[in-house]
Amino acid sequence: MVFRVGLTRDLLTPNGQPSFGSGPLEMLDRCAEILWEYLPESVPEITPDIAARYDGLYVNAPRVTAASVGRSDSRVRIVARHGVGYDSVDVAALATRGVVVTNTPVAVRRPVAVASLTLIFALAGRLFAKDRLIRAGRWQERTGHMGLGLTTRTLGVIGAGGIGRELLALARPFGWRMLAADPYVDPSVVRDLGAEAVALDALLPQSDFVVTTCLLNEQTRHLMNARRFALMKRDAFFINMARGPVADELALIDALRSGVIAGAGLDVFEQEPVAPDNPLLGMDQVILTPHALCWTDECFDAIAREGLSCIADFAQGQQPRSVVRP
Repeated sequence: MVFRVGLTRDLLTPNGQPSFGSGPLEMLDRCAEILWEYLPESVPEITPDIAARYDGLYVNAPRVTAASVGRSDSRVRIVARHGVGYDSVDVAALATRGVVVTNTPVAVRRPVAVASLTLIFALAGRLFAKDRLIRAGRWQERTGHMGLGLTTRTLGVIGAGGIGRELLALARPFGWRMLAADPYVDPSVVRDLGAEAVALDALLPQSDFVVTTCLLNEQTRHLMNARRFALMKRDAFFINMARGPVADELALIDALRSGVIAGAGLDVFEQEPVAPDNPLLGMDQVILTPHALCWTDECFDAIAREGLSCIADFAQGQQPRSVVRP
């Protein structure tokens, strides 16, 4: 029996090529049961019509909701996310319909950790301010834009799952103090990485760089709010590598405008794509990237191999390795 798989079109480059290269698709081609294609339509949410055409879906940005699989003719049995976050998929609703959801927790650990450090280094070194100086012919003003050394600073990581732990491991050689807040992780795991496990409200006033690497769920939505931004140092930086709604964006904008914190590095936003009138776009103390800073050829190749292997395994009657539990 043919197992039909649909890949969402946002996984294609502007010239119509797979953004992760052609290599990972070979694992689908090697599976005799699978017939795959890119969805003919670009959609923000998987529709019931799409779910009626495919047995498996490989999705990047489009949402998958209860309505997506609500019709009696829905064929979908597995939804594989191209990435680790699954807040765009109603896992519980799909589980009631017998639909398996998978993600790619291993492939993203190193790339997101490296991207986090990239923003920290850029903020600490005043990289973009110095770039603007030289382009404007203001070389002699360089002493007014002194960067921050790291050995006397403290890194605070919110979320000590796979990405958070990878970040701590990569950051350890820089010699700074490291803190981590995660109520679900054994403090000994954090200690083994050279960091100290503390409560979130204790981490914030001690950290010079606060990085979010946690999942988005009802417990973490607006985890960083006005009260918590006020706990941070006035010369500290906030880096969001998790999901936009982990931070209350209006509260963050207010904290930046009023000098409650010194700056921010943001790869994610409450509204994506970012609205052209978003005040963050006009703030020089903020570095912005389009939810893509970790995207490299290596990263996307690894994500696709992990994600597509889940579909291939499922189509052949095997248990996928990265099942999200409802």
